[in-house]
Amino acid sequence: MAAFSETEVQFWTTKAVSWGENTSCLTLLDTSRHLNGLRSFLQKLLQGLQQMSSTSEAMRTFPFVGQLLGRLCWNPCVIVDERSQRLLLRCLNCLYSAEPLSAVERKANMWIKNLLCHLISEEEGSVAHATVKHAGISPERYHMDALEKVVSLMTEEVIKSCDGSPNSSARCSNGNINTMSTACIPLVTCCQAAPLIGALLKHSIICATSCVDEEFIEEVSKAWVSKRLVMEEEAVVALYCHNPVCLEGAALSLLESVLCDPKTVSLSLDKCVNELLLPQASALHCHIFLTVNEIYRNVLMEIDENIALRALIQVYTNCFLQRLTSLKPQDGPPLSAFFPNLPPSLLCPLLTAPSDVPRTAWLDHLSWIRRSLQRVVESEKEDRDARAYQAVFDAWFLLVQCGFWVDTAAELLVLLESENSEALLWLLTFFHHPTNRGHQRSQQTVVAKEAWVHIRMLFYARPPLPRHLCAVKDLLSSCLSRNLVLHLFLNFAVFSHGPVSFTTEIIDKVLIDAGVKQRALWILSAIDCRLNRTAVSLEARVQSRLKTLRETLLAPCAETLP
Repeated sequence: MAAFSETEVQFWTTKAVSWGENTSCLTLLDTSRHLNGLRSFLQKLLQGLQQMSSTSEAMRTFPFVGQLLGRLCWNPCVIVDERSQRLLLRCLNCLYSAEPLSAVERKANMWIKNLLCHLISEEEGSVAHATVKHAGISPERYHMDALEKVVSLMTEEVIKSCDGSPNSSARCSNGNINTMSTACIPLVTCCQAAPLIGALLKHSIICATSCVDEEFIEEVSKAWVSKRLVMEEEAVVALYCHNPVCLEGAALSLLESVLCDPKTVSLSLDKCVNELLLPQASALHCHIFLTVNEIYRNVLMEIDENIALRALIQVYTNCFLQRLTSLKPQDGPPLSAFFPNLPPSLLCPLLTAPSDVPRTAWLDHLSWIRRSLQRVVESEKEDRDARAYQAVFDAWFLLVQCGFWVDTAAELLVLLESENSEALLWLLTFFHHPTNRGHQRSQQTVVAKEAWVHIRMLFYARPPLPRHLCAVKDLLSSCLSRNLVLHLFLNFAVFSHGPVSFTTEIIDKVLIDAGVKQRALWILSAIDCRLNRTAVSLEARVQSRLKTLRETLLAPCAETLP
């Protein structure tokens, strides 16, 4: 424990009294000359206060502390010195009782609050007024600096409280953490408070006995989801771990954006997904991934043909897998933990990124995926029980998550000959029509084959023949086949080698309906995300075509001449 000689205490108490609030040249000169010694004394005092178990004990051990700190806080020359001000604030923090047990401690708390109010008051005669006047800074700058220093001080205390270091404050208890988190509630949207907010959130995960205020967690959650708060990644992950409601809110806000503001979100879907840090948090904590998955899975069961939702699930999973791949094996759970109840025969081929497979082996890899899925589908035909249907849904949901392989299949169909198309068309058909709801899979496979033939002729014939143009438009107008046909059509638009002007002319003639155009933007968004993951440097021609196609789809419709 820090020990003070009577002479030392008397010296600094006398100095504090003689300096007072005087701002004369002689006083300022004397104060400046003794600042180094004062800092050393305050540092020693702080170390002593940190060893106290209560405010009452601190005041018995250091009876001079109240008078000394009070007088120094009124001295503008001391307060304007950043290091001295910081030490004073830390000493006051040690004297504050989170849970006052006596009249003395309650009185001390009130005195500290009044002193802090005095420090930030702009009234004439206050230390803030004197500091602003003599230091030549604006009131706004003074208050901003004061807030940053208080936040920095409190952040240090939070970090130390659970690190087990010998310098940790013995009095930094759950009560202090709760008090600091409560005090932060009005500041959750203040960018200067972000370090303290982050430290409190991380404390709630690191320390098993942490008791961060629940209202604080709720307010931080609202501010984060509504994008009124910026935090570092580790703090956001801690927030998602601590508060399942916030995690669900983030997943649902992303879903709401996709469904309610499609034109904006479809142009930067991967950016929107990553901004909420859901893939990053999911890669670190399996339960976060499973929670988000369950939310999107349940919604998909209700609107299984919604292209926007499928694109969101695919891009979220794509971003998650990218993040997971970048982690060291010891930093995260095994891959199988993220996909329970699914056999390795499905996980292995589907979770392998196309970039990890040589392009020349894509067709064989897709045939492997097709065979694995087909076995699940055949089991459903044989058993026809709830478990078999569930197995088909689980396999199909995994295919939606790993839709980059379906996009890869559609890309290959642009260049493949007829004899190699069967496996790829089956995969595309199962992706868009996983059940036999009112129509047979075999019938849809025939439709897929027909659409593929017409679309090939449409893009490779010069000029496009009217009968192929009409056939594609008719297929797009069918409720049963439009998403499948649109998927094929857009891959030909992106990957065919004809002039881009020729492609945009076809798009203008085929994609007339605004709803179809919006679905087309979602498909292009998923294609773009897949290409960004699988290609080290995307081919300039494809990049240019994607940009032109988006601009064509977003352009207002021209008047059609009779």
